[in-house]
Amino acid sequence: MIIGTALLELPLKQSIRSEFTSLRPGSPFPQVEHECVVGVLLRCVLLGLEEELQLTRQSQEFSQVRIDYHGALLALQEHGTRMVCTGKMHTDRICRFDYLCYCTEAEEFVFFHSNASVMLPNLGPRRFQPALLDLSSVEDHNTQYFNFLELPAAALKFMPKPVFVPDVTLILNRFNPDNLMHIFHDDLLPIYYTMQQYSDLDDEARLVFMEGWGEGAHFDLYRLLSSKQPLLKEQLKTFGKLMCFTKSYVGLSKMTTWYQYGFVQPQGPKANILISGNEIHQFASFLMERLNVTQEEGDDYIVVFKRTTNRLILNEAELLLSLAQEFQMRTVTVSLEEQSFDSIIQIISGATMLVSMHGAQMISSMFLPRGAAVVELFPYAINPEQYTPYKTLASLPGMDLQYVAWRNTMEENTVTYPDRHWDQGGIIHLEKEEQERILASKEVPRHLCCRNPEWLFRIYQDTTVDIASFLDILRETLKKPNLKKAKVASTVHPGRVREPKCQTSVQATNEAKLSVSWQIPWNLKYLKVKEVKYEVWIQEQGENTYMPYILPHQNYTFSENIKPFTTYLVWVRCIFNKNLLGPFADVLICKT
Repeated sequence: MIIGTALLELPLKQSIRSEFTSLRPGSPFPQVEHECVVGVLLRCVLLGLEEELQLTRQSQEFSQVRIDYHGALLALQEHGTRMVCTGKMHTDRICRFDYLCYCTEAEEFVFFHSNASVMLPNLGPRRFQPALLDLSSVEDHNTQYFNFLELPAAALKFMPKPVFVPDVTLILNRFNPDNLMHIFHDDLLPIYYTMQQYSDLDDEARLVFMEGWGEGAHFDLYRLLSSKQPLLKEQLKTFGKLMCFTKSYVGLSKMTTWYQYGFVQPQGPKANILISGNEIHQFASFLMERLNVTQEEGDDYIVVFKRTTNRLILNEAELLLSLAQEFQMRTVTVSLEEQSFDSIIQIISGATMLVSMHGAQMISSMFLPRGAAVVELFPYAINPEQYTPYKTLASLPGMDLQYVAWRNTMEENTVTYPDRHWDQGGIIHLEKEEQERILASKEVPRHLCCRNPEWLFRIYQDTTVDIASFLDILRETLKKPNLKKAKVASTVHPGRVREPKCQTSVQATNEAKLSVSWQIPWNLKYLKVKEVKYEVWIQEQGENTYMPYILPHQNYTFSENIKPFTTYLVWVRCIFNKNLLGPFADVLICKT
């Protein structure tokens, strides 16, 4: 894969001359012996130059970026490796390295120490408790940890000459590149927004995947993130025994993930989701642009995702007809097995509704237009409330999608496959008593990932959709989709209320009043907000509880539960549209 080679300009004559400064006229060596020594040294120098040129060519195989091999080697030998990280814990840490190396034989990263090396944070043995950082966006998974071995830079003299990777690189693990949900949620979104965080991780940066998987069926999606061909771990071995990345970032941001897969507790939405639909839509637009896909225009239509190997909809034709009749729209099917991914995205990007059995293909719902509906079908004995990656996605603020789950509750409408291999839902490898228990069960209990036999048995069933109950739940849940009127929901938060004040008065020995007023947040005068309310908290000094109030106006006089000769702490904040909360203003100290 020689993308480009650049000749290394070396002062050849000067280098040779310097090798022989000790061989002056008048040397004690005889002339013949002198010429032999000169010849040997000339050959050694030329061999060294040839090796350096070859290593330069190997380094240039990665990129059209020109590299000064001699300068890079000198920098590594004299300055060693330099590391500066962000994040306090291994679960949120991303590190930037200069001259991080990788030994392809030992399959270990190497940090070379010199007097000029930098290692921040310098954790000492805490670096192994359990790791410096996570290589994947999946948090704290013990197969995704990153660390390095340490050597003095002087050890380079005894090691194979390094091959340098001149590109800025992002080094990471893909979590499961054979599954579309994992590809988008764990890899593509985190890579895209990690690259947004660092200006030199631009379109010329190179991705390096260290998990050891092959390309996978959807490798072209990873290629969209950079103009450079991504490198796999196995490919590094073909370039040299010691690879050194001149500048690299290691690790991935987890800010874009919204779901945890049940490694420690049963699967569900993350406790602290930091991404909104706005960022999802931006990423979807970026991918569509890279795929040269434009949104479908024209009449409204419904897309039904077709599966061809398992988890089938057995009455698909009847389902399509019922949808067309109910919503007076045409229906189309798409299939990962029969169509290219970019053609599927083009169809989904203009759809009014997407209907699919639960499965990784539903991650494509992120390409739906705002206002569209996502309808997820679940086989018998699978509780939709326990498996919600796509419900969580559709429900993100700013995603602006409607979500409906339908569950098969009729055992006679399911076809099971107990004789299949265990990873396709087979249960014949289990004890007879356990097989009978699973067959009799009406609902899969909550469980951890990833090989629960009852979950696999039920999720790989085929289903005849009961049309009556399916249409009933759509009628109950869905507002009529209208893409032309779908607007981006505002996610602008109010600022702090301005000039908060309090006044007090004592009416009697057991009666007092507390008046609080404030001015509107500064940004409100530039916004059109449907509903503006104010929240006031009043706490008696020294007490642990407070009285909350939701008010429509900018002033209010409180008398209930207000005592004379008492100090109160008062907080005020603004709220837009019931759930967009502003910050509290500075606390008021009010004495009656």
